[in-house]
Amino acid sequence: MADFQTRDPRSPAFWDERFARQFTPWDQGGVPRRLAQFVTNSPAQLRCLIPGCGSAWELAFMLDAGWDATAIDFSPAAVAAARAVLGERAGQVEQADFFAWQPAAALDLIYERAFLCAMPRAMWPQVATRWAQLLAPGAMLAGYFFFDDHAKGPPFGIAREQLSALLAPYFDCLADDSVDDSIAVFAGKERWMVWRRREG
Repeated sequence: MADFQTRDPRSPAFWDERFARQFTPWDQGGVPRRLAQFVTNSPAQLRCLIPGCGSAWELAFMLDAGWDATAIDFSPAAVAAARAVLGERAGQVEQADFFAWQPAAALDLIYERAFLCAMPRAMWPQVATRWAQLLAPGAMLAGYFFFDDHAKGPPFGIAREQLSALLAPYFDCLADDSVDDSIAVFAGKERWMVWRRREG
């Protein structure tokens, strides 16, 4: 295990140090299968936000499909990595704090992948509230949710009943499916889920 100086995942420096030392075990290096299917099968091109985007491989796939997608991260090193992946479309990646960022137009979707589990558990209610604030009724939260009870992280796993308690005040669950192409850090512990923002 690498000896890192920064230990607080709430700080951009935590992630900067790991990107700088190429220690990114959460990075799939490509687009996971269920997301690719979701994008390909979507009846419309969606306006999507990817928070905590890391290298943002999924953003390139969404843009190729004609989606109006934006990726954000508060780590300068993560943004640099994502912009290198995106090339001429690097402008679709913004350095921003998820809790302060505002969309230019209403979002259809927020894509979740290793963002909630990167946050200390005490911050989860704040994340869920912000998801709900950013999504109008009928809009969706879709992606991968990490289920684990190991005390240390990141990634910080959640229990199924905890996730339901977090999201049930705002969202209805439309899909909850197993995943067969997880990378090692998430293997056997993540599910593809789609949640729809309800009224109120």
